[in-house]
Amino acid sequence: SWTGTMNLTEPHCGTDLGLLRTKAVPNGDGTYKISGQKIFISAGEHDMSDNIVHLVLARIEGAPEGVKGISLFIVPKLKLDASGNPGERNTLSCGSIEEKMGIHGNSTCVMNYDEAEGTLLGEENGGLKAMFTMMNEARLGVGLQGLSLSEIAYQNAVAYAKDRLQGRSLSGAKAPDKKADPIIVHPDIRRSLMTMKAFNEAGRALPLWTAIKSDIAHRSGDDQDRQAADDYTGLLTPVVKGVLTDKGFDHAVMAQQVFGGHGYIEEHGMSQFVRDARIAMIYEGANGIQALDLVGRKLAQNGGRAVQAFFKEVGEFCEENRADEKMAPFTKALKKGLNDLQAATMWLLQNGMAKPDNAGAASTDYMHLFGLVALGYMWAQMAKAAGAKLADGVNGSSAFYDNKLVTARFFMERIMPETATRLARVSSGADTLMALPAEAF
Repeated sequence: SWTGTMNLTEPHCGTDLGLLRTKAVPNGDGTYKISGQKIFISAGEHDMSDNIVHLVLARIEGAPEGVKGISLFIVPKLKLDASGNPGERNTLSCGSIEEKMGIHGNSTCVMNYDEAEGTLLGEENGGLKAMFTMMNEARLGVGLQGLSLSEIAYQNAVAYAKDRLQGRSLSGAKAPDKKADPIIVHPDIRRSLMTMKAFNEAGRALPLWTAIKSDIAHRSGDDQDRQAADDYTGLLTPVVKGVLTDKGFDHAVMAQQVFGGHGYIEEHGMSQFVRDARIAMIYEGANGIQALDLVGRKLAQNGGRAVQAFFKEVGEFCEENRADEKMAPFTKALKKGLNDLQAATMWLLQNGMAKPDNAGAASTDYMHLFGLVALGYMWAQMAKAAGAKLADGVNGSSAFYDNKLVTARFFMERIMPETATRLARVSSGADTLMALPAEAF
C-alpha cells in the first residue's frame, strides 16, 4: 500500500556523507522542518502506491560536523490525518527524473525538500548507523541482482549456442545432417558458458550460506554462535556485493559476446542485460568502497576475529577431506587459494598500516581474491555433497550430480588459479600506482 525510499546522496556528496547539507529545524512539537536536495533516489516519485515514505538523512541545527552529526528522519509524501490515513501533501517534490543507461523501469529522482515535515527516527546524530542497517541488507540484495543478471544472460546464451549453426567442430562434424554445427561445440564458446555456469552455481550458494548465517545471528539461542554468525555476515557482505556484481556485469557482456553481432542488436535483448547489470556495481556503495570496507574495516574488526574464523573453517574443511582421493582435485585447489588469501592478508597487515596507500591499492584485488576462495569453498562443499549422493544412489539423478562434479572441477582448474594473479597484484604495493603526478594523466 505504501512504498519507501532511502535518501542519502546529495549533488556534492555521495560516498563522503560527512559533507551532507540537508538540514532539520525543530518545530517544537517533536517534528522537524527538513530542507535540502537529494539525488539518485530510486522510486522517489510515482503513482503506484497510496503514499511514499522517504527516509532522509539530515543535520539538525547545531549538530557536529561530519558523519557524527547526521540524523535520520521519516518524511512522508502525504502527511497523515487524525485517522492515520494519507492526507495533505507534504512540502517535497520531484525536481526531475534522471535519464539513465539502464533500469528504465525505475524512476530515479532528484528530490527537493522545502521545510517538509519530518519525524526523527532513532536518536539524534545516530542516523548513519540506522541507515546502514538497511544499507547492509540492501548490499546483499544488490549482490543477488548481479548474480541474477549473470544467470539470465547465461540462460539466453545457452539457448542461442545450441541453436546457432556456424562452422564445424575442430574434432569433426557433430551435426553431419546439417550444413554447420551449433556453436556450443566450439571450445571458446564452451569457455564462456562454463565460466558463467561455474560462477552462477557457486554464486547462488554463497549468498544462501550468508543468509543462513544471518538467521543464526538473529535467532540462535547460543551467544557464541550468534556472534560468530554476525561476524561472518559482516565480513562477507562487501564480498557478496562487490564480487557478484562485478562478475554479473562481466558475464552479461560475455553472454552478449556469444551472440556475436546479434548480441549488439536490441531485438535479442542482450544489450538490456548489459545496461541493467551495470548499475549494480555502483549503487548501495560503489564496488571500490566495498573493497575498502573489506580491507579497511572488516579485516581488522575485533582483532581480526571474523577473518581468522573464516580461514580456520576453510582450512579445517581441506584438512578433514585431505585423505579422500575423490576430493583431492577440490581440496588441493582450494587450499592453494586459501594460502594465497592468507599471504595477501599478511602482506596487508605488514604493509597497509604504515603506508595506507598500499591497502587502498590492494583493496579491489583483495576483495576478488577473497571472493574466489569463498566461491571455491562453496564448490568444494557441493562437490562433497554430490559425491556422497552418487555413492548412496540417486534414483536416476546421477547426471545432475555428475554435472556438478564436472563444473566444480572446471572452477578449480580454470578459475581458482586467478588467486595467484590477485596475490601478485596485492603484494606489488602502491608505488607505481601512485607515482605519476596528476598532470601526467
